[in-house]
Amino acid sequence: MKPLKRDHPLPLYVQLLEALRGDIQSQRLAPQQQLPSERELCARYRVSRMTVRQALLELAREGLIYSRVGKGTFVSEPKIDQQLRTLTGFSQDMQARGRRPTSRVLEARVVPADDEQAQALRVPLSSETVVLSRVRFADGTPLAVETVHLPHSLCPNILRHDFASESLYQVLEHEYGHHLTRAEQTIEAALATPRDIAILQLNSPASVLIMERWTYTSNGILIEHVHSTYRSDRYKFRSVLATHAELQGESSG
Repeated sequence: MKPLKRDHPLPLYVQLLEALRGDIQSQRLAPQQQLPSERELCARYRVSRMTVRQALLELAREGLIYSRVGKGTFVSEPKIDQQLRTLTGFSQDMQARGRRPTSRVLEARVVPADDEQAQALRVPLSSETVVLSRVRFADGTPLAVETVHLPHSLCPNILRHDFASESLYQVLEHEYGHHLTRAEQTIEAALATPRDIAILQLNSPASVLIMERWTYTSNGILIEHVHSTYRSDRYKFRSVLATHAELQGESSG
């Protein structure tokens, strides 16, 4: 533990923030470990409670710590860092990271396409669509609420599968011969709804990441529209950018 410097140009709360952040990133403070109380931090670093609270508030905003009412403050699990360069399903992505993916089905039925889904899937109004809504878990922790819509004509009777344990993408490929090769995706930040907070076990108020995806087969057929809500304290998305010249070089190679 390095002492805070009163004559340092950085405010005391920023010095404390950096010290605690360093302990978390180096895992001197391990995931799920309880932090010392505000009183203990005040005594340890010889700072006021206001200084401690400012530092803890910023760590919480960064998703590095979280509080449990009546129990204290704990170190968060590291965020899952998903690159946006490859098209993978949740199950395959978690398995590749050595995590255990599971799901709980909230809804699975065939419904007539309303205006919104008819437009999203580019299918006729009232045509049959499959809606599959699931909570997605990694090692028992809820990370996302995912709702998928599919044209039923492209995957008839698909709901005979148990998607609490099976991978949708594997079923689409192996049983129906749909090779998913391309997707368009948008991501935006939002405040969690009461339903999100209950399902994802968040403390209110909480921020989430909203992902919307349109997935295409190798034949250029739009097969899937997905709306997902991810925990922003446990998930982050990363993209790799290239210059225009590099992209031209790849396309000509």
